[in-house]
This record gives sequence, structure tokens and C-alpha cells, in this order.
Amino acid sequence: MIPAGFSYVRAGSVQEALAELSRHGGAARLLAGGHSLLPAMKLRRAEPGVLVDIGRLRELSYVRLDGDQVAVGALTSHRTLERDPVVAEQVPLLAAAARRIGDPQVRNRGTIGGSLAHADPAADLAAAVLALDGVLVAHGPSGVREIPAGEFFTGPRQSALAADELLTEIRLPAAAGLAHAFEKFSRRALDWAVVGVAVQSRPGGRTAVALIGMGPTPLRAVAVEEALAAGTPAAEARSLAARGCEPPDNAVASSSYRAHLAEVLVGRALAL
Repeated sequence: MIPAGFSYVRAGSVQEALAELSRHGGAARLLAGGHSLLPAMKLRRAEPGVLVDIGRLRELSYVRLDGDQVAVGALTSHRTLERDPVVAEQVPLLAAAARRIGDPQVRNRGTIGGSLAHADPAADLAAAVLALDGVLVAHGPSGVREIPAGEFFTGPRQSALAADELLTEIRLPAAAGLAHAFEKFSRRALDWAVVGVAVQSRPGGRTAVALIGMGPTPLRAVAVEEALAAGTPAAEARSLAARGCEPPDNAVASSSYRAHLAEVLVGRALAL
């Protein structure tokens, strides 16, 4: 399909982008890599009046170790996450999720900020950021605010970002040397995950488990986490993977099949 008509503006800085968002209000959408927004526009699921292109803001493309946290700029590509040595050492779960996204073209153009802001309930990086207890940093007219990943996703393709805010950074606690795993099932290699799971161990023996494709938002498998914390063997805890979830029932997969996939994939991830 052909997108509805729109105007195009290229921002030269974060402040210019924020000014354009304020000027156009809810009619404006930010364009980064374009691999989430442009397909939605072609399907008329998104019809912005103005596209504000931030794709050339190199100031938002970086990975750096900041004390006990890893700071990732919102325009950092999936390919960079896949190959960056700081990511590989300090937050390897993020690299594991990034290398499972799409194909090389998608990974070279798509950005972590664009993926998270799109808030698709089946987005791979969302699972990793949730399991890592990430914090998302947003700039807006009122200044800077930090949004915990668990509060960021509010509905299908909806987030806590205001219409005049720009996601600029993702901050992740360093998890060097801790066990992690990312598993997903897709019908075809380039498809969104039917169900996916990210697992991250924590100091003290606690384990975080995040799911995608199991509800209107990416979510934590709280029942599994609580069972593991209570000493339940992983082989038994996996049976709780779908508890508290609302897996969709559609042409891609039934809700019962998604629940079965969640149990299987959580079991595989916990065994790694």
C-alpha cells in the first residue's frame, strides 16, 4: 500500500527535534531507522502528518560503560549491539537478542530506540531490556525523565513517552559474567516472534524472565521468577510461564499454542 500524505523535516539536533514535536503536536512522528514506522504507514496503521527525521543525529549513537551501568544511545543500530565489545562483555543478553532480529539489512538500519518506542508486544529488544531492568531516558520540553522498562510499555504499540518527548538513551545494569539466554519461535526467519523469552540471572541467585508475544505488551513472567526464587526447579517453574499472561488468539497462533510455546521456550532458556 501507499502511505497517506505527510510532510518531512530533518532535525539537526535533539533540540531541533523537540522543537518540531512541540510545533506539530500529536501530528508528528519521529523517524529513525524506519523499519517499524514505515511499514506501519504503508498499512495505514500510522498516518502522521509530519515525519521528523532524526536518523542523522550521531550524538545519539553510542555505547559506553558508565560505572556499573551501560549507556546505549537511542540511535544505536541493532548491528552495533550485536558486535560492540562493551555490550558483549557487560550486557551479553542484549547482543543475543539483537543478533536474532530480521536480516543484516534490518540490523544495520534499525535502532534500539526506534524499536522500543514502537512498543510492539513481540519486539526482541524489549524482552532483553525488561529482563535487564533497563531504564529509558526521555527528553522533553519539561526536561529529562527516567522511565523504568517495566513502566514504559503501556499497550499494543503504546508507551509512556509523551507526544513531545524523544527517547535518547537506554541505561542497563552491567551483568558481566552472569548467565543469560534468549529464545524465540518465529514462523519464518524474518517474522516477528510468535513467542520469545529473555532470561537474565542476578547477583544473589535471582533470575529475571521476560516474555514477548504473550500479551498486549512485553512483560515479566512473574510467576516463574517467584517460583525460581522459592527454590522450585527450573523444569517445574517453566509450567508457570503463561500464568498472568493474556496471549493473543489470532491467525498467527492461538492463545493455547502461545502458552505452550512460552512453557517450552522458558524451559530451554532456563536450561542454558
